Amino acid sequence: MMSQMPQQTALSRCPSCEEPLESGDRFCGACGYDLSVVPARPDDHPTVALNGSLPPEFGGTAPGGHELPAPGPQPPLTGSPVSPATGVRFDRPQPDEYPLQAPDPRVAAELATPAEGTALSTSCVACRAGRVDSDGYCENCGHAQPRERDHMEQECGPIAAVSDRGLRHHRNEDSFALGNTVLPDGSPATLAVVCDGVSSATRPDDASLAASRAAGEALLAALPQGTHPQQAMHDAIVAASHAVNALATEPATAREHAPHQNAPACTLVAAVVASGLLVVGWVGDSRAYWVPVDRSGPPARLTEDDSWAAQMVAAGLMNEAEAYADERAHAITGWLGADAYELEPHTASFKPDRPGVVVVCTDGLWNYAEAAEEMAQVVPLDAAARPLHSARVLVGHALDGGGHDNVTVALLPFPAPPQGAGSA
Repeated sequence: MMSQMPQQTALSRCPSCEEPLESGDRFCGACGYDLSVVPARPDDHPTVALNGSLPPEFGGTAPGGHELPAPGPQPPLTGSPVSPATGVRFDRPQPDEYPLQAPDPRVAAELATPAEGTALSTSCVACRAGRVDSDGYCENCGHAQPRERDHMEQECGPIAAVSDRGLRHHRNEDSFALGNTVLPDGSPATLAVVCDGVSSATRPDDASLAASRAAGEALLAALPQGTHPQQAMHDAIVAASHAVNALATEPATAREHAPHQNAPACTLVAAVVASGLLVVGWVGDSRAYWVPVDRSGPPARLTEDDSWAAQMVAAGLMNEAEAYADERAHAITGWLGADAYELEPHTASFKPDRPGVVVVCTDGLWNYAEAAEEMAQVVPLDAAARPLHSARVLVGHALDGGGHDNVTVALLPFPAPPQGAGSA
């Protein structure tokens, strides 16, 4: 659940990062927050963890008419130590919203982060007038300047991904990994992994980075050895889980100051295109969509959320519109992390009957294009030929919609083109 930001006239702590303030401070020395105005908390729903008891069921038809297998039985979920009666974990998300006057990341991206060894820019991306000090804050308006992960782009052969901090969060807790490789028969394979840090957990940004790297490396190692893509996907999710679990034992986790300590955690969604197969895997509420190139066939959502909303729909207690309109919709029932229940990776394999594009994304995007038909409408028609441009368009769609969350999207054309071969 989200904590409410109190309206105060005399501030002893920063409303954004909760750092102690001194009398007369105009800006927070830790995050650059403008203390002259205490804004109302935005209508945001960051990913939080909730332990339910109704595992979602997933079936239906894959692109090309193939039946999508339902995931195997999941272990019963029990309540948390905080609230065993309801099974809800009342972990307070880290305060991570800036007021609306924070710099738009699309503007900040125009002023790229300086290369290593070069001097910091002296022009603030927010006011364009103030001098930036050695700590990365504007001496005029107090805004923190963009960090390396605020906006990330990568093009890897025929696939691409873009990740952005969004308009409300003070840091980007998403991460991704891309790769190209070849199978033993010489045919190309492409892959993308997208992870979303759980905001109510400790070090969510580190969790997403560790998970995306571990899953990507596992897939790049397994596929050239002839491992079936669906088995490779399952093993990659397990590897990502181990990587996130390991963070809980690091001293940095213990040093974090929070009212309720909990292990680093994230969600994961990944896709592999190889040998005429489209394989997806996921844990949590990040999603994969199928969009045909010629739009003559219907688009499809390929994943089913591990979330409170999905459970309500699966149990027949609410329709989809009602469930996702509820403030509890983004509470998740599955995640990667040391405090998660027994890991149950979801994987599914498809054989599409026509060319298309796979959209792999966090809820920062699908919040603004939830249904498959809505996603297909915002995916550019030339996405298979221009994946990086199209990923930028999709991130822009989320920012134009409000940018309430971090947003990350990766695009993979199907089938994998020959030029996708080669080591990433």
